[in-house]
Amino acid sequence: MGQLEEAQQKFLTELFEAGLLIDCGVPGVYGRSAVFESVIERFDRYITRIGAPDNPTLMRFPPVLNRKHFETSGYLKNMPQLAGTIHSFEGDQKAHVALIQALEAGNDWSAQQHMTDVVLTPAGCYPVYPALKGVQPAQGKLVDVFSYCFRHEPSIDPARMQMFRMREYVRIGQPDDVRNWRSGWLDRGLAMMQALGLDVTIALANDPFFGRTGKMLAASQREQELKYELVVPITSSESPTAVLSFNYHQELFGGLYGIQIEGNAAHTGCVGFGMERVALALLKTHGLDPNSWPAHVNEALGS
Repeated sequence: MGQLEEAQQKFLTELFEAGLLIDCGVPGVYGRSAVFESVIERFDRYITRIGAPDNPTLMRFPPVLNRKHFETSGYLKNMPQLAGTIHSFEGDQKAHVALIQALEAGNDWSAQQHMTDVVLTPAGCYPVYPALKGVQPAQGKLVDVFSYCFRHEPSIDPARMQMFRMREYVRIGQPDDVRNWRSGWLDRGLAMMQALGLDVTIALANDPFFGRTGKMLAASQREQELKYELVVPITSSESPTAVLSFNYHQELFGGLYGIQIEGNAAHTGCVGFGMERVALALLKTHGLDPNSWPAHVNEALGS
């Protein structure tokens, strides 16, 4: 185990021993305590206060996504390693017997499972785009969305959970409107994290695209400056963790889902808040007891 992995394991053990996270026996899948949830809830209200002047349209979705909409998004083409699909038993009595036999023998019983019409949501904004199919007003739209999300990347790093929550603001509009909106939120997000006493840095970033083609996509994304992140040292100052992301999708989702503004495919962008990651950054920076945090931090978060 390297130095980084040791630091990750140490912090995870501290969180378990303090009762903040609950070990579920699978890396990256944890229960949360009342104290941990209170930090999430306070940060959620903080986001709402900062974003309220923009008067967003609130949308809330379950943590599953229409499989057809998911297939349209291109996620399986670009990041198949992260996807979580949902399969269920749909067989007859004979198939049930085969399933039980495999189960009792300790063998793979997945052959009796079949794809359902839903997959696990990979990012909070994904249900928004198909919901906005059609013609939008010239000024576009701003959506506030919050959801549990899943990404298959098991890790001992407590900040890299498989099941986690994302709060997002999603902007649909003309190219300049979306770019300017994202730029404004970069400033807002930086000020928000600094007010919480976090050692935050803006970093140019790319999505974890898969394979050789993915390397080209990642290089293009960085070259066009389509993705920025705010990163904070949680378990390592050399490998800081992204806690907020700022994405400009150009007309990608507008074209895929038929979102139109004045006869053209709408451009979209989003700012995403990693709820658990921000909570972990606060706990690591200021201590495992929120009651002992600096007064200005608790004041910013509110009661």
